[in-house]
Amino acid sequence: MKLASLRTGRDGALIVVSKDGARYAHAASIAPTMQAALDDWDACAPRLAELSAHVESGSATTHALEPALLASPLPRAYEWVDGSAYINHIVLVRKARGAEPPATLRTDPLVYQGGSSVLLSPTDPIPLRDPAWGCDFESEVAVILGDTPQGTTKEEAHRFVRLVVLVNDVTLRNLIPDELAKGFGFFQSKPASAFSPFAVTPDELGEAWKDGRVHLPLVTRLNGELAGDPNAGPEMHFSFYELIAHLTKTRAYGAGTILGSGTVSNEDPARGVSCLAEKRTRETLASGKPTTPFLAYGDRVQIEMRDGNGQSIFGTIDQTVTKL
Repeated sequence: MKLASLRTGRDGALIVVSKDGARYAHAASIAPTMQAALDDWDACAPRLAELSAHVESGSATTHALEPALLASPLPRAYEWVDGSAYINHIVLVRKARGAEPPATLRTDPLVYQGGSSVLLSPTDPIPLRDPAWGCDFESEVAVILGDTPQGTTKEEAHRFVRLVVLVNDVTLRNLIPDELAKGFGFFQSKPASAFSPFAVTPDELGEAWKDGRVHLPLVTRLNGELAGDPNAGPEMHFSFYELIAHLTKTRAYGAGTILGSGTVSNEDPARGVSCLAEKRTRETLASGKPTTPFLAYGDRVQIEMRDGNGQSIFGTIDQTVTKL
């Protein structure tokens, strides 16, 4: 099934969306918000699935859906944890700032904890105070978890994945080196992220959801031109299941925790990029310096994923950089 949140109040109003993303039905009689449904998933999920079937059959009262009506599926979340599961991305962006990959690159996942009290809607602008900060998009896949206990193994992790979404994990590249030099991680360089209009249950992905990975191309366009369409599945070195096992080594996570894959990246340069930092690194390796600028005011970023029939699964993240 496909779920979303209307823009209302602090936490939105839960709706069930048709497979084609064109219509929706209110789900308030089941759960008022996405978070409320996640908090009581075992009771709510079957009723939401039933409503979804009625939406598809035409037996439910539905309304036309416009993208501007939607907040992020979770307008605010208890936790937003982002991994970096694509080895090619790690290697390239570290080359860009003259840093070596960690010795445990292939055995121990990289993660950071971002801000989650304000999550941007799929059509919110990317607010930027200073273009000199090096604003970049990062196109990712993420999962939304149910209550996940400490010590969850990768074999158990599938039980706690409730929903799948897309993310634009906005990054201020030129603020990163000084922050990391302090030895205490990202903060100012990671402003609010934006999420796709729709959150879908893993079964909605069919055979594309396999081994804790989404095996479909993730398409990013910059100002209408294709930036990249790397496949999110084969080169995801650490699956979501492995990332969950890593996260839960020392603590549990509450329902509504969002876990990102990190920037989707393929080694084949023909698949393009999911962030400008990779493109700039490839330019530097080829000619000695980058030629592609970071995002400027007025630049438009669009991120989506389509199934084998060409139908958009998550809707489109569609953002324009604006002066704050």
